[in-house]
Amino acid sequence: MDFFLNLSAVNQALIATLFTFLMTSLGAAIVFFFKKVNKVLVQSLVSISAGIMLAASYFSLLAPAIESNHLILVITGFLCGGLLLYVSDKIFTRLLKNKKGSRRTFLLMSSITVHNIPEGLSIGVAFASAALGLDSITVIGAIGIALAIGIQNFPEGSAISLPLRSNGLSRTKSFILGSLSGIVEPISGVLGALLVLKITMIMPFLLSFAAGAMIYVVVEELIPDSQNTDKKGLMSLLCLLGFTIMMLLDVALG
Repeated sequence: MDFFLNLSAVNQALIATLFTFLMTSLGAAIVFFFKKVNKVLVQSLVSISAGIMLAASYFSLLAPAIESNHLILVITGFLCGGLLLYVSDKIFTRLLKNKKGSRRTFLLMSSITVHNIPEGLSIGVAFASAALGLDSITVIGAIGIALAIGIQNFPEGSAISLPLRSNGLSRTKSFILGSLSGIVEPISGVLGALLVLKITMIMPFLLSFAAGAMIYVVVEELIPDSQNTDKKGLMSLLCLLGFTIMMLLDVALG
């Protein structure tokens, strides 16, 4: 842990986003062992991840952005983060309409890849902001963001590899394509860290942009997916548990 804390923000962001990429790959590797994944287990992981990401969006991203006293930048960044994913969702929903088989799975992979860009960006922004010494964001908080994103990347990897396998691709090709959807996270993570460190003026925008993107993902995808069950109450409690864990990590330990 001391070794990690002594690294530069860019290297911390790189390692953290390589972890999230690894989690995507682990999810894709499910194709080697199972034809399908236990739905309740996946929904439980998604629920916990949703709570962690909600807490991280505020405590580690929005709060320090607001403290910069650049409210216009914060509002603009927050709305732009959500708007980017809204537009990409609309585009891919239209492209996916009435598509079947491998074509639909390819578009699904493209959609998830697009979603992974702001997720990687948020990790890089968090580590760089912590390195700049902001009171409201710490390395622990940045690690929490990476952890939450990594957890929710696991089912995303399997959501690509399993349909590809069912469409006739080999297990190896299905795994590779499922893993590749997460490769953009290390790239965008390093880019986010570099932008904050080199152009500190845009830090409030990038922090709020990442928060808006994360909250959009939680509201649009994670919570609806986790509630698609007869165990809705349990999933809600797990979401609260995830929020509490992140809040304790960021506030108490940070």
